[in-house]
Amino acid sequence: MRLRTFLAAGFLALGAPSAFAGASSSQLEAYQPDPALRTAPTSELEARVRRSCAVIQARMQNAAETSFERPCGCYAKTTLRALDASEIEAYRTTGYFNDSARAKALGAIDSCKLQRPI
Repeated sequence: MRLRTFLAAGFLALGAPSAFAGASSSQLEAYQPDPALRTAPTSELEARVRRSCAVIQARMQNAAETSFERPCGCYAKTTLRALDASEIEAYRTTGYFNDSARAKALGAIDSCKLQRPI
């Protein structure tokens, strides 16, 4: 149930593709990513991941999104730096992290002291 809430919150709050560390790829196959994601600069990818993180963490912890600016910035930077070129390309194509990228994102959640969505 928490995972469904997590996914729904991300999709509704952002209206754009975002990275979901706790989501299973099979649950997101019907999702259609924003075409602009394919050509977005890395800074835009980071901003999308950071925004998604803040929305999800705020809802999970019943707190203001602004209180997650710093830890979600840590999460976005750490995650994107850890991804290899094929994982970033997969994110650009699908709008969500593939299985190998998801493992790295979960590690970033832990290192940035955020609550896991699963």
